[in-house]
Amino acid sequence: MVRDDGRAGKTGLISDQGGGIARAQRAGLVSWCLYDWANSAFSTIVSTFVFPVYFTQMVARDPIQGAAHWSYAVAAAALAVALGAPALGAVADNLGRRKPWLFAFTLLTLIFTAALWWVEPSPQFALPALALYAAAATSFGFAMIFYDAMLRSIAPPDYLGRVSGWGWSLGYAGGLICLVAALFGLLKTDPPPFGLAIAQSEHIRATNLLVAAWFALFSIPIFAFTSDRPATGVSLNQAVQTGIAGLLGSVSRIVRRPGIGRFLIAYTLYSNGINTLFSFGGIYAASAFGLSLDEVLYFGIVLNVTAGLGAATFAWIDDLIGSKWTILIALCGLSSLGLVLVLIQSQALFFVLGSVLGLFVGPAQAAGRSMMARLAPSGLETEAFGLYELSGKATIFAGPLVLGFATWMFQSQRAGMSTILLFFVAGMFVLLPLHGPVRSNG
Repeated sequence: MVRDDGRAGKTGLISDQGGGIARAQRAGLVSWCLYDWANSAFSTIVSTFVFPVYFTQMVARDPIQGAAHWSYAVAAAALAVALGAPALGAVADNLGRRKPWLFAFTLLTLIFTAALWWVEPSPQFALPALALYAAAATSFGFAMIFYDAMLRSIAPPDYLGRVSGWGWSLGYAGGLICLVAALFGLLKTDPPPFGLAIAQSEHIRATNLLVAAWFALFSIPIFAFTSDRPATGVSLNQAVQTGIAGLLGSVSRIVRRPGIGRFLIAYTLYSNGINTLFSFGGIYAASAFGLSLDEVLYFGIVLNVTAGLGAATFAWIDDLIGSKWTILIALCGLSSLGLVLVLIQSQALFFVLGSVLGLFVGPAQAAGRSMMARLAPSGLETEAFGLYELSGKATIFAGPLVLGFATWMFQSQRAGMSTILLFFVAGMFVLLPLHGPVRSNG
């Protein structure tokens, strides 16, 4: 049984000899990581490489207007998660169990994602498309609060960086394979399977059904094979009252922890850049470099490979040198390569440097999650990750809005994408002076 401080007793994750992962608990650890494999299909296809390109190129009245409107949907979902995350975390910590919440928000994500099938290539479907995507992204963001909060009860202290990194790496692999399945199973087949009509873009819209099915199938292990905290016996009504009443006090206690306030500010800044990059990377590739949807998908496949390799490699570095320096190295790579990518004109060079950029995307995300797990106060993990989501989402609308404004003002997506670099650099400067328990000490 895992104790509140994240270390395990004789029947937990740490073996009796110490330092290893007990064989009996490996199924739970693998099942937790598989949820990254499952949910990355949504991030890869619905949020980055397929649906945003489909929306801006085929649903919206024109690509520039489509990019601006897409930024508003991304911002709305982020704001909804930011406002709800801390309260949800507080209520869940009072109820005890996390998996029922994870199941409910996963199910909602699946429903809204599948509903995107009905978005036809016509401007009259633009508003429903934006509303459905915003609802799916909001549910997805809420689900991640409870998933991430499970990390410290799943992984031994000395393995936090590696387990988080392995999860991200497995996620990129899952996103890659689902993207390949979408490309060669739906988009590149002629005629498309199941009688799908190309004239109505049904072969593209069906990728949303593929994502929903993929997400549902590979989410099963986390609900079947991972442990959960016991229920406290508190009623939902009591949990809501107690959780909301104690939220401000808990927030104060969490933020006063050494280094955690500074980290959350830094995370607010650099996650803005990362999430905006995800939301507009495919759109930028299509508009600025003239890539077709198929070419965007090929680029997405390569990017998922390099991002997975980066997450897996830096997972070891995280446990070796600490989360702070892992994040800083990743942000340096993202900033320098990002600057080049908004200046170059060559499509071939974009493919090469964009692929290298992927090496630094996964480590910044995985190390952020492991750092939060190390810093979170015992017994308040879910609430702490609610604040983590708040920090990642509270001002995340700023990234898309700044990008959208710069794109509109200069009528250039290169100008819009260049604003992402500001968030990376600002995050680095805030994080650099941080002192705190950013590396496991066993």
